[in-house]
Amino acid sequence: MNIRNKAFLGFWLLLAAALTIPAGRAESAAASDQQDQVAVFSGGCFWGVDAVFKHVKGVVKVTSGYAGGSAATAHYEIVSTGLTGHAESVEVVYNPSQVSYEDLLKVFFTVAHDPTELNRQGPDEGKQYRSVVFYADPSQQKAAEAYIAKLAQSHAYSEPIVTQVVPLAHFYPAEGYHQNYCALHPDNPYIVMNDLPKVKRLQEEYPGLYQP
Repeated sequence: MNIRNKAFLGFWLLLAAALTIPAGRAESAAASDQQDQVAVFSGGCFWGVDAVFKHVKGVVKVTSGYAGGSAATAHYEIVSTGLTGHAESVEVVYNPSQVSYEDLLKVFFTVAHDPTELNRQGPDEGKQYRSVVFYADPSQQKAAEAYIAKLAQSHAYSEPIVTQVVPLAHFYPAEGYHQNYCALHPDNPYIVMNDLPKVKRLQEEYPGLYQP
């Protein structure tokens, strides 16, 4: 397995600069009566995206996996070819009375990955590392498209946002050894260079959303 030990510092140096980020919408009082909901995001290696969302208040469960392709090709070795249509993804189960979908979008776009990198993320290259919001319903589609528009209007990034917003057909959990990888391998050089800084950034930039 490609353990991705290449150093990746440039992205985080760029993100160290202050960004003008639109705030997430507050949930209505009625949200307290809602059941857990699901959001699916793809933003490079799923190890780091998984780790970030596991530290967001209101998130119940995060699963690393694949979306965008078929069940027959939802296997790491095949997905790694970049020819399956799949993207390394995370399924985020969250309580909407504690965290809004818009706040999840904020974390995804400003902490979990760089939405201006096309078919790559840091040291990882290929369509399987593309930036995608897989929406489960029209409300998620509308929210994602509106958030991207706000980011563009606020000039939060100097480069265009390349994130795709597409319907979710199916999410396939990844192999067991990929689950909770960051927490289980904190000394892995790839994790130290690429993923632990994301979790630290979440804690520093959005303390109200962070949970240990």
